[in-house]
Amino acid sequence: MSSWTKWHGPAMVRLWGFCWLVVGFWRATLACPTSCKCTASRIWCSDPTPGIVAFPRLEPNSADPENITEIYIANQKRLEIINEDDVEAYTGLKNLTIVDSGLKFVAHKAFLKNSNLQHINFTRNKLTSLSRKHFRHLDLFELILVGNPFTCSCDIMWIKTLQETKSSPETQDLYCLNESSKNIPLANLQISNCGLPSANLAAPNLTVEEGKSITLSCSVAGDPVPNLYWDVGNLVSKHMSETSQTQGSLRITNISSDDSGKQISCVAENLVGEDQDSVNLTVHFAPTITFLESPTSDHHWCIPFTVKGNPKPALQWFYNGAILNESKYICTKIHVTNHTEYHGCLQLDNPTHMNNGDYKLVAKNEYGKDEKQISAHFMGWPGIDDGTDPNYPEVIYEDYGTAANDIGDTTNRSNEIPSTGVADKADREHLSVYAVVVIASVVGFCLLVMLFLLKLARHSKFGMKGFVLFHKIPLDG
Repeated sequence: MSSWTKWHGPAMVRLWGFCWLVVGFWRATLACPTSCKCTASRIWCSDPTPGIVAFPRLEPNSADPENITEIYIANQKRLEIINEDDVEAYTGLKNLTIVDSGLKFVAHKAFLKNSNLQHINFTRNKLTSLSRKHFRHLDLFELILVGNPFTCSCDIMWIKTLQETKSSPETQDLYCLNESSKNIPLANLQISNCGLPSANLAAPNLTVEEGKSITLSCSVAGDPVPNLYWDVGNLVSKHMSETSQTQGSLRITNISSDDSGKQISCVAENLVGEDQDSVNLTVHFAPTITFLESPTSDHHWCIPFTVKGNPKPALQWFYNGAILNESKYICTKIHVTNHTEYHGCLQLDNPTHMNNGDYKLVAKNEYGKDEKQISAHFMGWPGIDDGTDPNYPEVIYEDYGTAANDIGDTTNRSNEIPSTGVADKADREHLSVYAVVVIASVVGFCLLVMLFLLKLARHSKFGMKGFVLFHKIPLDG
């Protein structure tokens, strides 16, 4: 029995765990290239003999390459090229270091699928040129290029521009070789006809009605001559662009209200860098009530709603067909505004059976209006309704006249007069009930006291001889 426990208890669990760890390490070791060491998240190649001649790749049956976050390569004099497909499998890669090696060329699309890259260190390699196209899509925190024999040309002017514009106070001592093979500080490099481009977006009034169309025009300039392209983000509306050398146009048709507030950019790009000119699209459209539900109770009762519209619509509530007068007891509250969408509620403070009924919301702007209605039941009628009957007794409803509520001002108090709302009426009824109860209590108490005194007087007259109500004082002498 003790033998069974020994091999099937916690000791056995630890043994199996150790075995799996060994197997995992063995698999990673088998998959790791020669002259490299590998873990589940790291590849380290620093042994110069025999060294590597190509960028390290894991074997197909190895651990998932997307889990690799760091690759460190050093002292690899025969490593000269990073091809387009060498790094694509390492989609989780964050840090890439290749130092003291023979790197001469990096393919333009080498890092196209490595959007997580944050730190790149190519110190002391053999790079003579490097294009910004390698890194334009990356959000790099650090790019170290010290110790490379760059050739002085327009191709590396972007590195100088990057050094001048980056926020970090630390700069790298970068040099390039001119035609006389003389080292020139990159910060002092001047090359004619090699500068940043410019973009100019000639936009008409970008306030347009939903369903209409619009055309944007853009011109770019620079030397070298830049390329022009449009950045429309996640534009929903149908669009088509045309480009001819330094001129371009963008046609947007059947514009959707979902595109209101979105940014459209014209981008000019050349070897040195890029420039862009942007505009924001504003779409006007009629209001839509996308959500209106029965009241819910939290700190206050709330009839929740969501309204879309641009310009911002005015809101008006109706109660049983009459205009609802908003007051401190009943008012509209907007809790969240998302550009052209407004989330809020009609807030009611301690509603009673007097507030039961139909509530209709009307949203209106210059392009149209929308309306929706719900039935609300807050409390049953005393002695009539138990709170479940939706057929409310008929009552006389007052006309709650008020101006329409613009959602920019969530509480309409333009008419500062004594409230004739249902909540005020309910408060007066409660005060009347309290007064009647108090008066009845006082009268009852007085009656009890009088009855007690009368009973005490009768008992004294006929049964208690020693009790004298009036003391007769002798008149003589």
